[in-house]
Amino acid sequence: MKKKAIILVLLILAIGGTIGYLYFKNRKVTDELTLYGNIEIRQVDLSFQVSGKIEKMLKEEGDSVKAGELLAVLDDKDYRTNLEKAEADVEKTSAIKSDAEAKFNRNAPLVDDNTISKQDYDTLLNNKNRVKADYDGAVAQRNFARNQLDYTRLYAPEEGIIMIRVQEPGTNVAKGQPVYTMAKTKPVWVRAYVNETDLGNIKYGQSVKVYTDTTDPKTGQKREYTGQIGYISPVAEFTPKTVQSADTRTNLVYRIRVYIYDIDEYLRQGMPVTIKVDLAENDNLSNPLPQGAGE
Repeated sequence: MKKKAIILVLLILAIGGTIGYLYFKNRKVTDELTLYGNIEIRQVDLSFQVSGKIEKMLKEEGDSVKAGELLAVLDDKDYRTNLEKAEADVEKTSAIKSDAEAKFNRNAPLVDDNTISKQDYDTLLNNKNRVKADYDGAVAQRNFARNQLDYTRLYAPEEGIIMIRVQEPGTNVAKGQPVYTMAKTKPVWVRAYVNETDLGNIKYGQSVKVYTDTTDPKTGQKREYTGQIGYISPVAEFTPKTVQSADTRTNLVYRIRVYIYDIDEYLRQGMPVTIKVDLAENDNLSNPLPQGAGE
């Protein structure tokens, strides 16, 4: 009897331990929300603001560039000639304007004693105003020609990486025709989707952990990044085809955007990642969201 009682007690303890393990295991799962998404980086097509023949292409695919760095140059001979002509027109109209102003200033007082007629006075005044307008137009044309010359040099608008080198030296390109495609270094975010049933557990500004599928050889762990929820779509949508399965293709989900702060060279466009949201902490990062956060 004692032996049977001991076996019964041990059996009860084993069952109780299993139940407790499953309880705490399930409880841990409910305290953590796991989402899946892909890295997205803003890309921009870079082009000249004027047409012409490309003289130099200074960057290759994969090159890192800084804001304001020179990327390509057009043949600018015609644009320099236009600027020289515009500057000459400014000098010519400036001389005519000075002469007209001097004539008006000398003769204007003479109308008071009828030395010159009112009609002559009006002629001098109109001539002065006309040549001043001609001068202002020449100055505007000079500024335009100067801008056109500046546009023959293509600069990086922001820090980034050259993704595609579209053209080569010697190519005649039109205004606005892409020359490079550049991926911006910042911001970097993850596009993911959350089920309607989990929507009440996340909020704008909430901190998350983002993991890539790549193992860091230094730590032996998946590469980990710190992120923050920067956008939650106000409108539900059906599960995107890229993440459909037989069970989820009819589910309604909400698109979210998770911004990553500790960016490095290992994050690439389209890379799949796993997002872990600690629902127990449910805190906000002290970091401000990146400029342009949201949609």
